[in-house]
Amino acid sequence: MTVSRTKQAHLIAVVEDDPGLRELLQEELESGGYRVAVFETAELLLVQLETQFPALIISDIRLPGMSGLELLAQLQQREKQPPLILVTAFGTVDQAVDALRQGADDFLTKPLDLEHLLVSVERVLDYHQLRDEVEAYRRSVNAELRGPGGIIGASRVMRQLYAEIEQIASADGSVLILGESGTGKELVAQALHQQSQRSDGPFLAVNCAGIPSELLESEFFGHAAGAFTGARNARAGLLKEADGGTLLLDEIAEMPLALQAKLLRVLQEGRMRPVGSDQEVKVDVRILAATHQDLEQRVDAGEFRADLFYRLETFSLAVPPLRQRGDDIELLAEYFIDQLQQQQPKPVQGLSAAARDLLYAYRFPGNVRELQNAIERAYTFCDGELIEPEHLPARLRQNQSAAVAAPVSAPAHWPTIQELQADYVRKVLVYTEGNKQQAARILGVTRRTLYRWLTNDD
Repeated sequence: MTVSRTKQAHLIAVVEDDPGLRELLQEELESGGYRVAVFETAELLLVQLETQFPALIISDIRLPGMSGLELLAQLQQREKQPPLILVTAFGTVDQAVDALRQGADDFLTKPLDLEHLLVSVERVLDYHQLRDEVEAYRRSVNAELRGPGGIIGASRVMRQLYAEIEQIASADGSVLILGESGTGKELVAQALHQQSQRSDGPFLAVNCAGIPSELLESEFFGHAAGAFTGARNARAGLLKEADGGTLLLDEIAEMPLALQAKLLRVLQEGRMRPVGSDQEVKVDVRILAATHQDLEQRVDAGEFRADLFYRLETFSLAVPPLRQRGDDIELLAEYFIDQLQQQQPKPVQGLSAAARDLLYAYRFPGNVRELQNAIERAYTFCDGELIEPEHLPARLRQNQSAAVAAPVSAPAHWPTIQELQADYVRKVLVYTEGNKQQAARILGVTRRTLYRWLTNDD
């Protein structure tokens, strides 16, 4: 192998067994300002690729040993694949089409038109450079649209949530994650874990509503061998399994009061006693609790311990519903389409304007989970490039029909801006069932501002 270093430009590898043509190609490419490495066989090139990566490969098809087409197949198995121009003296249209279909970037026939060769080289290099730039830009945009833990969203309310996650993650106290079903509370919990000092430890999630009440204590605290019928062997329990890491208690509101008291002791003292054991065990675990219910209301009703609630509420996060996230609806829809494309390739490229309008007009009571299911259904039924309204679930189309059919008439009294604001604040408070902290978050104001509005309204 010989390498020319006439100019620090693109490195081009030439694979050609004819010494005369190999030298001619090297001279022509060097005169065009490229660095050139030449090889007699494809096997020699593949060895060199382990330490040196060319910007482009020019290879004859007919070579001793591995052919140019076989070289193309070998390159396609690599994670990073350089572009390839194939050359042959026996070119036919069918052979050219077959080579391009298999992934070659261009196909040239002998005798070579050297001017055409340089044009082809420049065109292929420009194309791949542009493609790499577009891909880099796409990755940077996707990074900007993603929050901690890979959460998708760029709306104001989500950026505020990301900032809160970053602040709270560095602390080690318990966290209460509030939000409607389907908003992504577990993703928030995973983000907290990944950004915490416990990220190298285990992350476990358990749904308190999904375990029979008679098994809850054993599941959480473990049990000694023979503690009850069927307990042949000792079990560590979820709290001990998550030792050194994080445990997410989803649907914490469903935890029985007796178990809440034992959990509070773990939070306060870092110790627990397995069922049927007379020995206490130390545990070092961060507790994250999630619920879609109003725990304050549960406390008032005597269905949740006040001391545990205040312990968990030291740090709290409210995950916004999808209807408050603006353009995130379209962003998430496109993300789900991309994911489906990777799993089940189809011509579907995105949403039509009409389908997009339907998504924005719908309130999504099931939040992100409902949107994901709707896009999966639409993708399945769509045979073209764009998802249309008829591909979406019927309830979304019916929602728009109802909105269009609703008559608009002039009111007997036009309310003032102050009256509209007061009415809207009252509706938000009804929606949050009187939770002023959550209401202030929805309204985008501080709790002090909300209190001032309520005082002025009274």
